[in-house]
Amino acid sequence: MIIYNVTINIADDVHEEWLHWMQHAHIPDMLATGKFSSAKMAKVLVEEETGGTTYSVQYHTDSKETLQRYYQQDAPRLRADGLERFADKFVAFRTELQLISEHS
Repeated sequence: MIIYNVTINIADDVHEEWLHWMQHAHIPDMLATGKFSSAKMAKVLVEEETGGTTYSVQYHTDSKETLQRYYQQDAPRLRADGLERFADKFVAFRTELQLISEHS
């Protein structure tokens, strides 16, 4: 399993609007691509000196190849929507993770 992790710091003045958009539009749109089996959203509890609120969103997919298809077919459109709505109000960085083991 591959985890596509997106960490986002969002400005306080658009935080509530952004959070609603993420939960009710963006994450469902990501899942609707058919390239991710699930998504988890977590609030980062460490406060940033620069302000804002930080979140980690983890999208689970079956392979690196599927993730590459997302980058080619869907990422430009889905990223553009967030940039259009929240330009200059967030900072994001993306990480690809390979699941090694899972324990319960």
